[in-house]
Amino acid sequence: MNSTADSPPDTAISTRGLAKSYRIATSGRSHDRLSEALVARVRHPFRRREFETFDALHDISFDIPWGEAVGIVGRNGAGKSTLLKILTRITAPSGGRVELGGRVGSLLEVGTGFHPELTGRENIYLNGSLLGMGRNEIRRRFDDIVRFSGVEKFLDTPVKRYSSGMYVRLAFSVAAHLETEILAIDEVLAVGDAEFQRKSLDKMRDVAKDGRAVLYVSHQMQTVTTLCTSAMFLDRGRLVHHGSVDDVMTAYRDSFEDWRARQVDADRRPGTGELRLARVDTDEVRDPADDTVVTFEVGANPEIVGKYFVSCHVVDHHGAVVAQCDSRLVSQWFDPSEPRRGELRIKNLWLKPGTYTIDAFLCQNGIFDGWRGAAAFEVLPHLPYPALVMDEGVELGAVFADFDYEAW
Repeated sequence: MNSTADSPPDTAISTRGLAKSYRIATSGRSHDRLSEALVARVRHPFRRREFETFDALHDISFDIPWGEAVGIVGRNGAGKSTLLKILTRITAPSGGRVELGGRVGSLLEVGTGFHPELTGRENIYLNGSLLGMGRNEIRRRFDDIVRFSGVEKFLDTPVKRYSSGMYVRLAFSVAAHLETEILAIDEVLAVGDAEFQRKSLDKMRDVAKDGRAVLYVSHQMQTVTTLCTSAMFLDRGRLVHHGSVDDVMTAYRDSFEDWRARQVDADRRPGTGELRLARVDTDEVRDPADDTVVTFEVGANPEIVGKYFVSCHVVDHHGAVVAQCDSRLVSQWFDPSEPRRGELRIKNLWLKPGTYTIDAFLCQNGIFDGWRGAAAFEVLPHLPYPALVMDEGVELGAVFADFDYEAW
């Protein structure tokens, strides 16, 4: 049961035994057309689709006080977005209880709550009304919203003509400036430019300092460390740790070894299983300027129609994808009728010192195999530049850059 009730005075959000389950079809082919579905029913009148239950969240209990900015971290599929959707009442839980101490403003995807045919001006008032605010209350914050978003010139243009960056700037500005007591954000700020991201982080800090509550889902651990005053770590639908940002980050990093070990068993990996990776390897130690070389072996399945592609991701110790390398981008597709051995070579990717992992995927229309943490390597603390500098000269950025300066 999901309930909005009067929480204790010092508590913005309280949950007890929160759970969310989905029914997933495990057999029977889905049909895109009505005619196909009717023919299938005539040919097989007694065939029934089978379903299994997937627990997206299980027994989640926590309290969030006012004035807290809480980062929610975890790998893909951990239940982070599902939790936010329940707290913002987009979806109902399967069990448990939620108590909210005030109105919730949310930004869970670009343009959430916007009507594409309405102008930016009209959507500001529409969003405010949906949050239960009166016209005078919206008008009082209107100029601040527009100024922060930077879309003044396009305010009377239908938002369907906005770029994704304009969309997210206006949507965030509306969510942050309208006076909701709780603000929930699901990593949409990556769409904006660097300057807007900086402004947004400053604004979220101000929201928390004003005594409101902020929930922030992100794969960028640096952002969580910078913005948040506490954090939660979700793993496979369970709340593993809730506490200080440093303690949660330590628990999150420590979980990677156990998680990688589980992924070796192909039956535990996501994907249809029609085709599987047999091996993924890379050099265990390297310098920043060295090429990143990944070798892989794939089994065979002559029953698969059409070729597949391989996608390897380089992932840092925070869980952020540094580089995505799809073989289809270089016109490399593979025949599934025979076993394959292959090599990926990434050039001019000057990785900063630290531990990295390789996520490997076999894909066609969907994913045959998704092996996260298939291999790991360490980048040594050697600067790839000819001159020595103080730490502040190289502390920013996700990677080292191969660059030069000229003047004339």
